[in-house]
Amino acid sequence: MSARNSQANKAAAREKLRAEREKQAKKARARRQVLVAGGVAAALALVGGVGYLVVRANEPGEWDKAKDTALVAPKNTTGENGTTVIVGKADAKKTLELYEDARCPICATFEQSVGPQVKKDLDAGKYKVQYVGATFLDKGFPGSGSKNALSALGAALNVSPEAFLEYKTALYSAANHPQEKDDKFAKDDYLLTIADQVPALKDNAEFKKAVEDGTYNRWALEMSKTFEKSGVTGTPTLKIDGKKIDPLPQTPEAFTAAVDKALAG
Repeated sequence: MSARNSQANKAAAREKLRAEREKQAKKARARRQVLVAGGVAAALALVGGVGYLVVRANEPGEWDKAKDTALVAPKNTTGENGTTVIVGKADAKKTLELYEDARCPICATFEQSVGPQVKKDLDAGKYKVQYVGATFLDKGFPGSGSKNALSALGAALNVSPEAFLEYKTALYSAANHPQEKDDKFAKDDYLLTIADQVPALKDNAEFKKAVEDGTYNRWALEMSKTFEKSGVTGTPTLKIDGKKIDPLPQTPEAFTAAVDKALAG
C-alpha cells in the first residue's frame, strides 16, 4: 500500500469518526431538549393545577352562594320571607311553638317519643304548631346537614303541610337520624332516600329537583335567622303563648300534662 493511499484511508476514517460523533452529539442535544421541554410542561401543568385548586378553594361554596340567590319561599308559609310555618287546623285557638335543629339528637328523641302525641293533638284541633328551624349545629359540628335538611323540609312543605310533617318524622326516626357528629344530612342522596318513605314525596320529580337544586337554600338561611332572633338558645324548645315549657317533657304523658297546664294559663 502506498503512503498516499494510507494517508487517504486515515483521513476517511477520521472523517467517519467525526461524523459519527457529531451524529451522537445531535441525538444527545435532542434528548436534552425533549427532557427540558417535558420538565417545563410538567412544571407549568403543576403550577396550573395548583392555581386551579387555589381558585377552586377560593370560590364561594353552595351556602355562601345561597346568601345572594333570589329568595324562594315554599307554599304554605306566611310572614316575612315566608319563615312563618304553621301547621294544624286553622280554627285551633292556641299555638304551640316548636324549635328544632335537624341534627339535634335530643330533638330526634323528643320526636320519636312525643311526636305521635303531637300529631294526635293537631288532628284533634287542640292547638296549631308553629315550626321554627335552627341550623346552629352546623357550626358546633362543622358541616351543612342542618341547613340542607331544613331546605329539604322546605321542599316538602311546598308539596303540603302533611308531607312536611311526615318527612320531619322520617328524618328524626331512629332508623334515619344520624349521630350528631355525622353530617349525613348534608348529602342530597341521603335526604332523598328518606323522602322515599313519605308517599307524597316518593317519585315526586318536583320535590327531588328542589332538593338537588337547593331551591329553598336561601329560605333555610332566612328561617335560621328567625330562630336566632327568637332568643331561644337550644333545641328542642316548646312555647305556648310565648312562655317556655320547662322542663322539656320526655314522654307523651308528661307532654300532655305540661301542655294542658300551659293552655289553661
